[in-house]
Amino acid sequence: MSAETQTFHVALHGRRSVSRDIEIESASSLHDLAEAITGAFDFELDHAFGFYSGTKPDTMYKQQPKYELFADMGQETDAKSVKKTRIADVFKGTRRSMIFLFDYGDQWLFDVEMTGMGKKDPKLRYPRLTKSKGTAPEQYPDPDDDDF
Repeated sequence: MSAETQTFHVALHGRRSVSRDIEIESASSLHDLAEAITGAFDFELDHAFGFYSGTKPDTMYKQQPKYELFADMGQETDAKSVKKTRIADVFKGTRRSMIFLFDYGDQWLFDVEMTGMGKKDPKLRYPRLTKSKGTAPEQYPDPDDDDF
């Protein structure tokens, strides 16, 4: 029997002090997870993205499996679909990790780690944010701002 929900700890790569915990239905797609992640960090889902195996950005493009929106857009890629792939088919067992790359231009990287599985509560709406730590950066920071 598979879990009905899965919980993910998502941290901004290189800034683990900025993180979100998200619970989402296991039958949801990776596209749904991308929407939940970007929403949890107050980003607009307005760019292409992908989920990549491993934990190192310098080698993530070479490792399989990988899942990219490009596969759903009909572009040439060796990646699988994010819209047709269920979360439960990718994240099997606890402590499964991937890198979520959002916006190939700005290269927002997030470390995504499945931390648990659970039962769906009919009184709750999914996906849902269960924990928030740190202030999310601006998606489009002012280029004149020296703090970024």
